[in-house]
Amino acid sequence: MSKLKILEFPDPRLRTIAEPVDVVDDAIKQLIDDMFETMYDAPGIGLAATQVNVHKRVVTIDLSEDQSEPLALINPEYTVLDETLEEMQEGCLSVPGFYDNVNRPQKIKVSSLDRDGNAQDFIAEGLLAVCIQHELDHLDGTLFVDYLSTLKRNRIRGKLEKKHRLEASGN
Repeated sequence: MSKLKILEFPDPRLRTIAEPVDVVDDAIKQLIDDMFETMYDAPGIGLAATQVNVHKRVVTIDLSEDQSEPLALINPEYTVLDETLEEMQEGCLSVPGFYDNVNRPQKIKVSSLDRDGNAQDFIAEGLLAVCIQHELDHLDGTLFVDYLSTLKRNRIRGKLEKKHRLEASGN
């Protein structure tokens, strides 16, 4: 396994729409393993392949404290089961250091393939539902900052651009 580089906002590659996975082969399984290693190292609870500049519909999630519940989703889709929106604070490995409240449905039905290419369908609620929606947004080129006001989004963009300039200059 190897740690991958996480793209950071406002990198335009984060806006790329991911392509479906045609075959779950060793390369996809290796990608999933590398994504878990990257996500755990960050540390985070979810990572979309788009965030590591691989534009395939692959997501990794683990909400456990001890990294014991890895969930891989290949070609995931969801259906909202309860239209009621709940506000929850979100952060993102591609928008490091920034958190804000986002309203999302709290109960969804998820359909995807697992790490071995087997179909999996399940109901997700609460934090898991929010995390899945957040990561699937990445696969469609959407970031959580897109749910914020233009003022907040531009402020975050400015701060991260400044950070990236300082890093590039060696400071």
